[in-house]
Amino acid sequence: MLKLNSMLKTNVSLKDYSNYKIGGPASYFLEVTSKNDLINGLEEWDKLNLNKKIFILGGGTNILIDDKGFDGLVIHNNIIGIERVGENIVAGSGVLISYINKFAIDNSLSGFEWSGGLPGTIGGAVRGNAGAFSGETKDAVTEVESISLDSEEKKKRDNKQCNFGYRNSIFKNEANMEMIFSVTLGLKTGDSAKIAKETKEKMDYRNQKHPMEYPNIGSTFKNINVEEVPPNLKEELMQYVKNDPFPVIPVAKLLFLSGVKGKREGDAQISEKHPNFIVNRGAAKYEDVIKLIAFAKEAVKNKFNISLEEEIMYLN
Repeated sequence: MLKLNSMLKTNVSLKDYSNYKIGGPASYFLEVTSKNDLINGLEEWDKLNLNKKIFILGGGTNILIDDKGFDGLVIHNNIIGIERVGENIVAGSGVLISYINKFAIDNSLSGFEWSGGLPGTIGGAVRGNAGAFSGETKDAVTEVESISLDSEEKKKRDNKQCNFGYRNSIFKNEANMEMIFSVTLGLKTGDSAKIAKETKEKMDYRNQKHPMEYPNIGSTFKNINVEEVPPNLKEELMQYVKNDPFPVIPVAKLLFLSGVKGKREGDAQISEKHPNFIVNRGAAKYEDVIKLIAFAKEAVKNKFNISLEEEIMYLN
């Protein structure tokens, strides 16, 4: 039984922490706003000796949460705080990308405009090396500070040590039991009005092309590296190539050509506006989304012999 003054909460609904508005309860839940919160909360957790899984939840924009919930500890990253250090922005990992965009404009710092309208937190963006408009998070990161959930050891990594890849980083792999605490972005002094204009252009594009009117968790699948396209289809598909930041076939085009747009399961729907988004039109369930993901994968496999890989994560 947890003490009344415990930092750990029990049976906390994750639906309200999901941009999808889908998800069941976490058996244990820890709200973290500082290093001390994390360390003190982990000490409480260790004393329970439950040997259950731990998951770090940020902005809830890239994760599909099971309606059955999560039988373990969810650490909600609410570490905020942001400052300018020379031409760098140092931000807590729980700071929203949208706030970093505003801070960059206010401080006339250029180099992060491509992320205008990108949902979620900078910690999540680093973990998945989020990207758009030929830009990637790794392009700006100079240092990442993290804390091991096992040993509580504090670590600092430079850009190279983060092992960034396409929608990937060391924090998705061998360092997946570390919580990112702060991120340093190396930018350049620029013209505030121009930075604001370019950032807004990206935001406007997203609002126009993406189904922002419905709850969603962003792109469902990764784009396809042109090197993975079957030889017999290259001529047909090369007309759709874009840089992301290397040559890829937009998976949205493959989904459109496979005829999946608008497919619905319950209140979940493959967006008619952008088929790489699966939206919640009201009371969508986890299983509804799972069925649509399987449907889309099968359709693309049957038409193009290409296997889609999810960009989203699962919590179950």
